Amino acid sequence: MSKIVDRIKAPTPKFFKVLRNVGLVLAGVGTVLITAPVSLPATIVTIGGYLVTAGGVATAVSQITNIADDAIGESKEGERDGDEHTSQ
Repeated sequence: MSKIVDRIKAPTPKFFKVLRNVGLVLAGVGTVLITAPVSLPATIVTIGGYLVTAGGVATAVSQITNIADDAIGESKEGERDGDEHTSQ
């Protein structure tokens, strides 16, 4: 569990910070559509549900992406990726 917490606390690349913010906006807009005090068509409410789901997933994935990860998900030479490696 501490490895997950360490990943969440690690620095996030700029692209994923932007993606996280976009995900938060999408989730917010979807929530507004779902909980609107006026009667909206079912299609609009359904779209709101999809926006909440997509925004939540984008936000979660963006938050656990950190700078130490390279293109294939492993740490670069000499960097820590959350696993305990020893170099000799």
